[in-house]
Amino acid sequence: MSDESDLLTKINKVSLPIRIMHVCGTHERTISRYGMRDVLPSEIEVLSGPGCPVCVTTEREIDIAIELAMSGVILTSFGDMMRVPGSRGSLMEARSQGADVRMVYSIDDAITIAEKNPKSKVVFFAIGFETTAPINAAAILRGLPENFSLFVSHKLTPPAVLALIDEINIDAFIAPGHVCTIVGIHPYQQFADMGFPVVAAGFEAKDVLLSISMILEQMMSGDTIVENGYPRAVRNEGNTRAQEMMEQVFDISDAQWRGLGTIKGSGLSIRNEFADHDAALIFEDIIDKQVRDVSYDNVDTSLCRCANILKGREKPNDCALFGKRCTPETPVGSCMVSQEGMCHNWYRYRGL
Repeated sequence: MSDESDLLTKINKVSLPIRIMHVCGTHERTISRYGMRDVLPSEIEVLSGPGCPVCVTTEREIDIAIELAMSGVILTSFGDMMRVPGSRGSLMEARSQGADVRMVYSIDDAITIAEKNPKSKVVFFAIGFETTAPINAAAILRGLPENFSLFVSHKLTPPAVLALIDEINIDAFIAPGHVCTIVGIHPYQQFADMGFPVVAAGFEAKDVLLSISMILEQMMSGDTIVENGYPRAVRNEGNTRAQEMMEQVFDISDAQWRGLGTIKGSGLSIRNEFADHDAALIFEDIIDKQVRDVSYDNVDTSLCRCANILKGREKPNDCALFGKRCTPETPVGSCMVSQEGMCHNWYRYRGL
C-alpha cells in the first residue's frame, strides 16, 4: 500500500463531519489535480480560501499598474498578472495599446531592465504573500538603481483567515506550507486558541492527506493546536533572517483584498527610509487621479462569482460563466487566470 492509500484508509475510518479550509493556491492545485475531493468521505468538505496572491490582487491595484504603464514608465510584473482583469482591462491589453509592460520572473530581472534603461523609470509590480516579500526586501537592502521603484501589493495570510472566521462555517485550517517556511507556525496559534485545529502542510498529495488526518485526530481528541505537518521544509520558528529583512523594509498596514474588502493589518508598505523606491509615493499624483476617477464599491459583482469563491462560499460550477464565457484563455474573473486559482484548477483538472 502507498502512503496515500494508508492515509485514505485511516481517514475513511473516521465518520466525522468537518469543513476544512486551506488558504493556498498550490494546495488547491494538488487537491484538484488528484481528484482528492472525490475520494474523501462525503462528511469531509475541503474549502478553498483566498490563497492565491494573483486572485486577491484588487481591480484598483491593476488599474493603477495600467495607469503607470500608460504614463510612460516601464511596468514589470509576473506573467500571471498580465491577464488579471481590472475595471478597464488588463496589463496585457495595455501593452497591446502601446504601454511598455514586460513580464519578468523575479525582481532581479526587473532590476536588470532598469540598469539597461537608465533614462527610463522602471516599476516592479510586487505582489505575493509572506513568501515573496523577503525576496523583494533583500533586493531593497542590497540597493536599487535610482530609476527603479516597487508598487507593492504584498499581503499577509493570517489576518485574511481571521476575517473569514465570522463569515463562513469553518472547523479547521490547513496552513500554507510555503508561507510557514518564512513565518513559522506561530502566527496560526491564534486560531488554535479559538478552537480551530491547524496543520501546516506541504504540497504533495500525501502531504495534504496527512494534514487532514492530523486535523481529524485533533478533532477526536478534543485538543486544538498548531501542528507542523511539513517538517522537511518548515521550522516551527520559520526563517528568522527572512523575517528580519521584512521588518527592516516593510511596515504592516491595512490592505484591500479582491472579494474580501479592506482587512486591517493584512498588508505591507515600504518604510519611510526607503521612500525613494516606493512607487506609491513617487507616482502619487497618477495614483490619486486613478482612485478619484473610478469607484470600486461594487468589485466582483454581476455574474462573476470570484468574490464568493475566494471566501469559500461558492464553488466554480456555481458560476454561470465558468467554462463558458470564462476560461483560462478568456478569463472574466481573477480566479480563472493563475495556476493557483480555484476556477483555473477546476477547469483544468475536472475534464473541461
